[in-house]
Formats: sequence, C-alpha cells, structure tokens
Amino acid sequence: MASSETASPGARPAGAGRSETGEERLAGADFERWRSFQALAEELHFTRAAARLHLTQPALSQHIRALERQLGAELVVRHARGCTLTPIGERVFEEATRLLADADAAAARIRAAVRGREGRLRLAYTRSARGGRVDALVARFRREHPQVEVVPETGWTAPNVAGLLAGRFDAAFVRPPLDEPALVCRHLDSEELLLAVPENHPLAARRRISRPDIVGLPAVMWPRENGPGMFDRTIAQVWPAGGFHLVRHEPDDEQLLRAVAEGTVIAAVPAGRARALKVPGVRLRRFTEPVPTVEIALAYPADATNPAVHHLAALVDTPPANSRPTH
Repeated sequence: MASSETASPGARPAGAGRSETGEERLAGADFERWRSFQALAEELHFTRAAARLHLTQPALSQHIRALERQLGAELVVRHARGCTLTPIGERVFEEATRLLADADAAAARIRAAVRGREGRLRLAYTRSARGGRVDALVARFRREHPQVEVVPETGWTAPNVAGLLAGRFDAAFVRPPLDEPALVCRHLDSEELLLAVPENHPLAARRRISRPDIVGLPAVMWPRENGPGMFDRTIAQVWPAGGFHLVRHEPDDEQLLRAVAEGTVIAAVPAGRARALKVPGVRLRRFTEPVPTVEIALAYPADATNPAVHHLAALVDTPPANSRPTH
C-alpha cells in the first residue's frame, strides 16, 4: 500500500502549504520588472517603453506578464494603440515609483560609502597635539567629505595605538616613533620642544638653554607608558649625556606645566601645546642647537578597508587647491 505521505501530482513542495501574502509577492518581484512596469505606466505604449529601456518589445511584454503573475493581478489592459492601467495597476505604479526612488537613493549612498564620501571615520587625537596641521587636516577633510561623520576621541599615543590594533579607531594621530608593523605611520609635522621653567628660576633669564645647564635639575614628566617613543625621544634629545632627574609624574601637559609653576621642577614640552595653554608662573625657553623636536603623525591599519581613511591619508601629502608654493 502506498504511504499516505506520497505526494500527489501537482502538489506543493514541503513548506509551501500556505499561499504567499501580498507583501511577500511584492518583495519577491525583481527590480528589472519594476522598472519595466514603471516605464510602461509612464509611456502607456509598449513600443515606446521598450525603446526607452533598450529592450525588445517581446522582452518587455515578458517582464510585465511575469510581474502580473508574481503579484497575482492584472496591471495593464492592452489595446491596439497602446495600453491603460487597471485600478490595481495605478496603485502598483505609485508604489513602484516610491520603491525605485528609495532603491536608487540607497544605491547612491552605498556607492558614496565605497568611495569614502559617506560613512563614519572614528578618529583619535593625541592629547599633546591639537591645533596646527592636525586641526587643519581634519577641517579640510570635513570640507571635502561633508557626508562622512567624523567621530572624534582624544587619548595618549599608546592608547590610540591600542585602539587602532583592536579596531576601535579607524585612524589616529600619534607621536612617533612607533614599533607596530601592522600600522602605517604618515609623518604630518615636526614640533619644537621647549623648556618650561618657573618664572623665578635662574634659567628664566636666559634666551636659550644649553643641555649642560639642566643636567641633574628636578624634572616633571608624564608617564612613559602613555607614549614610549615620544618619551624616549625627548629624553635622548634634551638630556643626551644623561642627568635626567625625574622627581614627579603628571597625567598631561597642562598638569605638567602647573607643576612647573609651583617653582621646584622643569619640563620639556611641545611648543604648540605649551604656548596655547599659557599657564601663569611659567616661562618657556628655546634650546640651543641642535633644536630638539618631536613629530606628529597619522597612523592607521595597513589593511584598512574604510575608504575614508585613505582619503584622509591622501590629504597629508596633497596641498590644498588654493595653496601657493613656497620658495
């Protein structure tokens, strides 16, 4: 005896026991059919609509019939001089127009995101470098890519590097040197290091400070783990023969300068940040040659796939359109 579960001729496959809803039929129709119907509804003539779509008339007719079967409704009434829309065809035309407009807008947004014109750029600043070329670079990026949302954060170089490696940031401003093969580091600018001294310190009367003058003097610095490369580079340039006498740590440049203002310690600080803070009770003095410097760079993963990252990096070496060459 045959099993009662044996499928009879013409039976639906398993899982197809219920009929499709109108919404499911609507979603299942492909965009080529929608565009064919939109063109026909606007032209009300198969030959003109086919020419507009660069299709043969039989191909257009197939699209319309397939859409009608998909939706389960007659959309057009054909006659000798063209066609007219049925009442349901009128409604479908309205929906198709909205659907295709939304699809075209979505496609445009996706293309813009692929080209880096839209999307998000998670960008980390370093605490010791704001203003100057850093802010100018970001401002230019915002002007040239206004649809990209820049999501800023601020941290020291070491946390910024960790954020890049963990995928929390797309790009970050850092203080080189870095020892991370997975990151690209693009030089942006160099900045002079100044000596910050208390206003009543004997060195405050000097215009320039020589290295031997500061050997063994009590100094304040931020913790090395915040930016090992910059920390070591600073010490190597300012105290090349040794004599760095660290007596105090402070978390950032502002607190470091306030410690100097108290009158007992000195500090080597980047010129831009120190001059911008203008902490009372502190005098900033330049060093004798060779002038010590620290760098600021843009870092990002070598395998970065966010187009906005590459657009930002490209601006590092590309002068603004209205800039003039220097001689």
